[in-house]
Amino acid sequence: MRAAKRLMDLVFAAVALILLFPLLAAIALLVWLTSPGPVLFRQARLGLEGRPFQLLKFRTMVHPAPDLRNADGSTYSGRDDPRVTPLGRLLRATSLDELPQLWNVLRGEMSLVGPRPDQVDQLQYYSRADLEKLRVRPGITGLAQISGRNAIPWEVRRRLDCAYASNWNLWLDLKILAKTVPYVILRKGIHHDPLPAQPVANSSAK
Repeated sequence: MRAAKRLMDLVFAAVALILLFPLLAAIALLVWLTSPGPVLFRQARLGLEGRPFQLLKFRTMVHPAPDLRNADGSTYSGRDDPRVTPLGRLLRATSLDELPQLWNVLRGEMSLVGPRPDQVDQLQYYSRADLEKLRVRPGITGLAQISGRNAIPWEVRRRLDCAYASNWNLWLDLKILAKTVPYVILRKGIHHDPLPAQPVANSSAK
C-alpha cells in the first residue's frame, strides 16, 4: 500500500508541476516584483521519522521577518499579521503559496496527504503520543486541514495527525484530497488569532 501511495504522489506531482508551470512562473515573477527578498521560502521541517528536510513555499512575508509563536509553541497565523505582504495575503487565501511543495513530494520528502510538517524546534512540545505523526511522510493537505485547518488549536491538529498516521489508507487519502478542494475554494480555516504571540530568536518566518 505504501508503494501505491508513493506512485500516486509521483504521478500527481509530476503532472501537476508540468501543467502548472506557467502559473508557478507567474507567481514567482509577482513575488520578485512586489517584495524584496527571495522568491521561495525555505525552512527546516520535521519529515518522516523526524528527519529534517527543507520545505518550500512561495514567500508571503516581508524579508527578513521575525518568527512569531503562540504561547503553546505553534506558529502565529493571525488575520492582520503585519509581516504578510499584500500579495502574500492573496497567495495564502488561495493556498497558492503551497504549490512549490509539489517539488518536495516529487523528491520523496512529502506526500500529497499527510500531517502538516512542524518546525524542527517544535518537537519539544510533542507528547509521546504525538510522535506517532512522524511515522508517515508529511503532506500538503491532511486530516487536520479538512477539519478546521489553522482555526483549530495546534493540540487538536496534532491529535488528528496522529489519527491519520495510525489509520491511513488510499481511500482515506482520496477522500481527504476531495474534501480539500472546497476548503481551498471557500478559504476556510486560514487564520488563527490567539494571543500572545512571541518572537523566536534567530528564526525566519514563512
